[in-house]
Amino acid sequence: MEMWIIIAIIAAFFIWRMKPTKGVQSISTAQLKNMLNDKDKIFIDVRTPAEFKGRHISQFKNMPLGSSFDKLPKDKEVVVICQSGMRSSQACKQLKKQGFERITNVRGGMSAY
Repeated sequence: MEMWIIIAIIAAFFIWRMKPTKGVQSISTAQLKNMLNDKDKIFIDVRTPAEFKGRHISQFKNMPLGSSFDKLPKDKEVVVICQSGMRSSQACKQLKKQGFERITNVRGGMSAY
């Protein structure tokens, strides 16, 4: 019985962590391909520099998770990508806390691209 409680708590924790942030739009990689040339958007990749160097989308700027987003313009939409969508989701939460209003997370990240 105790084991089931522990499993339920762990499952609830992961579901809570993966829950999308309120006010953050989520798009597919197919939708991303249609907006890559939009000059009114800022594209950031929150993977490590090594991951970024290995493979990246040219419109994206590398800003590893934990970087300061203070220099990004708040008047533009920020599109965030990582490897799988987990780190970009965390970055979206960080951006939301810093007052950014138009934030988009790429579901599935580079793995789906």
